[in-house]
Amino acid sequence: MAILNLTPDSFSDGGQHTHSNIVSTAQELIAAGADILDIGGCSTRPGAAQASPEEELARVIPTIKSLREAGIKTAISIDTYRSAVAKAAISAGADLINDISAGTLDRDMLRTAANLAVPICLMHMRGTPSSMSSLKSYPAGVIPGVISELSDRVRAAEEAGVRRWNILLDPGLGFAKDSEQSLELLRGLAEVTGGIGLPWVVGPSRKGFVGKVTGVEVAKERTWGTAGAVAACVAGGADVVRVHDVAEMKKVVDMAGAIWRQ
Repeated sequence: MAILNLTPDSFSDGGQHTHSNIVSTAQELIAAGADILDIGGCSTRPGAAQASPEEELARVIPTIKSLREAGIKTAISIDTYRSAVAKAAISAGADLINDISAGTLDRDMLRTAANLAVPICLMHMRGTPSSMSSLKSYPAGVIPGVISELSDRVRAAEEAGVRRWNILLDPGLGFAKDSEQSLELLRGLAEVTGGIGLPWVVGPSRKGFVGKVTGVEVAKERTWGTAGAVAACVAGGADVVRVHDVAEMKKVVDMAGAIWRQ
């Protein structure tokens, strides 16, 4: 899954992707091995100011339409926690919803996904982008906490009418988790992915815990550290890895898959 952020303030690629270069960028990512293009128009990094729904729509809808009009048939996911944005994006040509809040920030999201009959990725997070950094306490441990809380969201999705085969899960590295907790999740990822029998998306790319371990402050320079984390994702049972550096991480996935998935 290739990350295509259309925001000026994303933590590592803000302002890099614009409407004028998005088609060529998408084509390059697909040629490098991307199977899914993840389009986002509202930064959700810790403490980020949230774009208005109008701003988010203005960023993502023309982009999705441009990609489809250019003949790009690769799957597109819409990275949003707003049901109205998800609905408009699917209408414009997106294929699945990637909701960092697992339907907790918009009570209409799960019903919208059910009505649209499209896949939805439910990520583990607590609170909001502005409050999640203060919600890192897991008395029973981060792994049991993530499994339990995501299981609750799966039940909520099914109760809203989402078919189980349309649900993907994401443990939410870095979201309401400090660096040690993110590392613990990666270390015990097989327990997480084995705890709920659904497809798993994991996104370690360029995140703060990678920078802390490797000592690299500039996010876009964390490629080597991300590579190590991606290998751990594959070993731990991830079905999809969400990354910025597609060409490099495709090689990591291929090698890790040959070791751990054959």
